[in-house]
Amino acid sequence: MVREISSCLSLRGEISPPGDKSISHRVVMLNAIAEGRATITNLCPGDDCISTIRCLRALGADIHFDLDDPMKVTIHGTGSHGLSEPLDILDAGNSGTTMRLLAGLLAAQPIFSIITGDSSLRSRPMGRIVTPLRMMGANIAGRAQDTLPPLAIHGQKLQGITYKLPIASAQVKSAIILAALFSEGSTKIIEPVVSRDHTERLLQAMGATIHNKEDIISIDPLDKPLKAISGGIPSDLSAAAQWLVAGAIHPNSHIEMRGVGLNPTRTGIIEVLLQMGANLKTYNMRTEGGEPVADVVIESSQLRGARINGELIPRLIDEIPLLAVAASFAEGPTVISGAEELRHKESDRLATTAEELLKLGARIEELPDGMMIHGGTKLHGAKCSSHNDHRLAMAIGVAGLIAEGRTEVHQAEAVDISYPTFWQDMETLGGKMLQ
Repeated sequence: MVREISSCLSLRGEISPPGDKSISHRVVMLNAIAEGRATITNLCPGDDCISTIRCLRALGADIHFDLDDPMKVTIHGTGSHGLSEPLDILDAGNSGTTMRLLAGLLAAQPIFSIITGDSSLRSRPMGRIVTPLRMMGANIAGRAQDTLPPLAIHGQKLQGITYKLPIASAQVKSAIILAALFSEGSTKIIEPVVSRDHTERLLQAMGATIHNKEDIISIDPLDKPLKAISGGIPSDLSAAAQWLVAGAIHPNSHIEMRGVGLNPTRTGIIEVLLQMGANLKTYNMRTEGGEPVADVVIESSQLRGARINGELIPRLIDEIPLLAVAASFAEGPTVISGAEELRHKESDRLATTAEELLKLGARIEELPDGMMIHGGTKLHGAKCSSHNDHRLAMAIGVAGLIAEGRTEVHQAEAVDISYPTFWQDMETLGGKMLQ
């Protein structure tokens, strides 16, 4: 599918971004192995979360969508009965979160399973979870010397370990945590930099013994089933970030969003935009479902370049293509470093972001672990590809709102992975969709 965008006179209105994708995966997965019934509202409707639900159903979980609300689900947990051996191969689609977290969970279940995914997911590195799970005693194998999917898992009893993550990764951390719940003895995970902590927050609320002390997470095996927990999921900050950047770089904008998740392990995008001079305000701070949320307003801003590196990177890793767009409209240079993890996403996001923004006229240089962007250049419309990467599709779309002329986004349907209503929300705010 091709979406054609032209610059618009203004961006104004109120938007409700979809439920947080990272939390949605974890809420569904943890309630599926809990005891009791949970009702979840504002679930992320993206394809990735549907992949998680499809896999859990194949493992015996009872999950039903509300007929009147596609973002509301009821989950009857398997509790002490445990997951069932699937009759067929589990398909994680394009979702690395689904594959990595399920691998950790299934490694400790007394069943056999195989997890695969689409061509993109089958090229993404899995050695980073295979190594620690094998240290715990897991029987897990994959292609390319056990580094690529599909993954075949013979679940068995595991042992707790102490493991230092080579790189900060919430997915790898969560895979180990899920395995540790069903292991013998405690497990400790040491992070080089603190990454998003949604798994830890949910497990604590559901009755697990898990402790965070700076960069060390300690997990005790479950002595009783997790307790199912109902609630609403906050709006996804990574989705809201599209409009934060669009509002900051557009010369005539005022955008409001309510109930946006502001977990401190995710707010790097807000910190950087404020550092760059964005007219961004958060208010009505509150806690919902154990997660901090707030309402957010963004208005037209005069941005300046910034250096983005270090501990900030894990807290805005998904927003870096978008920040490259913001930097193109800023005064002065922006340097992003320490982001080599982006080479292992749905696309090589360092290479593809540079490639597509160059088409639009940005002065951007790909670095081994990041990008350098020289701001202050007027962008012009061009034919661009999403490379079937949802983050890149949205970043190009945002750039197209300000670029002169028409911008084409090919494979625009990639947004369905995390934000199916992205193009409609763009129109709601005043964006011109020509096709």
